[in-house]
Amino acid sequence: MWRLIESSAKMNCPAEARLLLPAMVATRTGFAHLEQALVANLVQEKVRHVLAELGTQARYAIDILVRNLFERTADVGFLASDAELCRFVAGLDQGDGAREAARQRLAAYRAKYTVYDDILLLDSEGRVLVQADPSSADARPPLTYSRDPLLAQALAGDGYLEVFRATDLRPGKTRALVYAHRMLHPDSGAPAGVLCLCFNFEQEMDAIFAAYRDPSQRANMLLLDADDRVISSADPLWIPAGVRVPTNADGQPQLLMFGGREYLVRTFSSAGYQGYPGPAGWKAQLMIPIDLAFRASGAQALDTVEPALMQGLLSHAQAFSPSLHELMSSVTRTTRTIERIVWNGKVTSAANDANHAGGGINKLNTVLDQITETGERSDALFSHSIQDLYQTVLASSISEAELTSQLLVDMLDRNLYERANDCRWWALSAQLRHGLAQPSPEQLAAIGAVLRHINSLYTVYARLFVYDRSGRIVACTGGDELIGQSVDADTLGRVLALRSEQDHYPQPFAPSPFYAGQPTYIYHAAIRHPEQGGVVGGIGVVFDAQPELLNMLHSGVAGRAQMRAYFVTPDGSVLSSTDAACAPGDRLRLDGGLLQQAAAGAVGARILQHDGQYVIAACTGAAGYREFRAADGVEQPVLAVLLQAFGPVRNTLPAPAVRIERLRDSGPDYAIFYAGRTLMALRAAHIQEALPFARVQRTSSGGGAAGIAAARLGMLDVAPAGGRQPCVWVFDLALLANGQPGHISDNSQVMLVRHGDSVIGLLVDDLHSVQQFDSADLSASPLGLGDSALAPRLIQANQGQLLIQEIDIERLFARLRA
Repeated sequence: MWRLIESSAKMNCPAEARLLLPAMVATRTGFAHLEQALVANLVQEKVRHVLAELGTQARYAIDILVRNLFERTADVGFLASDAELCRFVAGLDQGDGAREAARQRLAAYRAKYTVYDDILLLDSEGRVLVQADPSSADARPPLTYSRDPLLAQALAGDGYLEVFRATDLRPGKTRALVYAHRMLHPDSGAPAGVLCLCFNFEQEMDAIFAAYRDPSQRANMLLLDADDRVISSADPLWIPAGVRVPTNADGQPQLLMFGGREYLVRTFSSAGYQGYPGPAGWKAQLMIPIDLAFRASGAQALDTVEPALMQGLLSHAQAFSPSLHELMSSVTRTTRTIERIVWNGKVTSAANDANHAGGGINKLNTVLDQITETGERSDALFSHSIQDLYQTVLASSISEAELTSQLLVDMLDRNLYERANDCRWWALSAQLRHGLAQPSPEQLAAIGAVLRHINSLYTVYARLFVYDRSGRIVACTGGDELIGQSVDADTLGRVLALRSEQDHYPQPFAPSPFYAGQPTYIYHAAIRHPEQGGVVGGIGVVFDAQPELLNMLHSGVAGRAQMRAYFVTPDGSVLSSTDAACAPGDRLRLDGGLLQQAAAGAVGARILQHDGQYVIAACTGAAGYREFRAADGVEQPVLAVLLQAFGPVRNTLPAPAVRIERLRDSGPDYAIFYAGRTLMALRAAHIQEALPFARVQRTSSGGGAAGIAAARLGMLDVAPAGGRQPCVWVFDLALLANGQPGHISDNSQVMLVRHGDSVIGLLVDDLHSVQQFDSADLSASPLGLGDSALAPRLIQANQGQLLIQEIDIERLFARLRA
């Protein structure tokens, strides 16, 4: 269409269109470049969206796994020091009764820590002394002996040993993840045997795949080893274990080939947790075939967003998507160029018509109408495509925020699951049970030693404490100032009422004197008499909430400066936050009922206004992990909230367009424009053309009257047609006419105005149109009294409903010459 219009102008009105043709060619070329940039940006944003989504899933999957395995390294160290088990392994307790007691103790441990599929005790020669559950070995005979070299390695070291491979400790399995630790003779301290915790690896990976894999199953989630071979696959029929796959650790937008198919790939290694790096070289990876990668657009997430909210977000495009902002600016500039071409053409047409140039004027007006129509169609097409790009950018942010909120509550539940397990297991410690059943200074000292050993292994606790049946604290870690103090009566009553060793009591998140007055979780379990079974006291484990909760939240928003994360209760009370302005105990108020929906089990994200900012808000309620939260009312409900800010709320509603009704086809032509946000007019015959203000070379003012000096903005390097001036001065028309400086923006234009042999440039806010008015439409202005007024007359348009100030060209140049 643009080429057709150019050809038509050249053939039908070449003289009249001579000033328009170069601008039309530049506009057509600009649209061609804009089309290429738009397509490139659409592809880049679509690919970035897919890679970001894959990366989020991969990063969280490996992070969750490593945090889980960190707990195993602490478990094996603690259980290997269990006094009763050490006596049994050392041969101090013998016979079938002792063996059955040891088996029951291991079974009780596994009942609390359901992540293990078997637990074994072996002596220093490799003989299997007892298994937690012999029937767990897939109906095979109980294991009696092991020749695995991990036994010798564990006996020789003083820390945990982590192996993942085939082992005779798990016959029938091609691989097993085993945590081993030596056990010492209670009297001599010599190595007496080895404890092996067999992690239920397949079950855990299935749970991670189910939680974090793409629900549409367009992508496959993998766990890889250091050699990039698949350890575990969410879909082994698609990509089986053992094969080597291409990786993409740095997230480059590239296509990788595997099995004759092209993929987008994202790979993440773990940054470690609490100093534990995870198994060497392990990483999570998502792979999606390129032909499936773009099936889901995510645009439906924006269907219900109010237009004003979308426009407000769009006004901050430069901050969250520079490429989107540049495209929008390019379209705006091109649209402004088209409007200027038409305005200049109308001015030229009016001038030539005044000089009786002939029939070419009508042909030129026809060309100008075609330019206007085609420009509007082009603008609509590009605006629609940019809206699609805009939705892609926002949909990516929405899905990332939603997934992150799910991860955070999952991470919290998995962490608190361990806390609930720990307190129940430690309550079974023989030292604690005997010490409270028959208290003595020696026994209480032994309890303190056990607690300190535990706390050295489990670094997520601020302190541990043990109290007797009256609630008086008899031993603790982290200083002795708590000894002699008492737990509150409500907590004591709930602990004494616990019915079995499988039960626990979690104190609601609140400030505690056991945590320096700061809010935290404290988990309690009852300690029972070793023989009679009655409750003789309890153990409290104080979660180091301040750094641990922040660690979880920061892991979710790592590297994203505009994203804030919160743990809150359903009523919005903050437990922890990455927002420095929102401390624990404060109230997070969100519009839109997100908290209520999340508390009811819904997962959602939406765009809204919050604290004077445009934000994407995502909220997810904690749903539990394994048996944790399986019983209603035991654990305090928690929600994770993500807020990604895009910028302050703005009034983005555009000013309504001023339309001038065309009533006449006779009378002088007037060029209409805005100056100082006021509609003004000049005879079209005095105007040569309009140019963008960006071409003005700003200069310092000097000389002349103070008002004129202030109004002189700079120079425009353009030789007026038929004139001798190499350049023209540019003046602020609003300042000259109304005393208030004009507002310079991307829409600002400079009109070249001729009077006699002189040409000047006038800064105006924007161009409007070219219209015909005669003397019947003119009236004296009440503001134009005196010879110095630049606008002595008003044009009454739209039946007198719209007033336009007419600038008097004689007075304007007289003032400048003065």
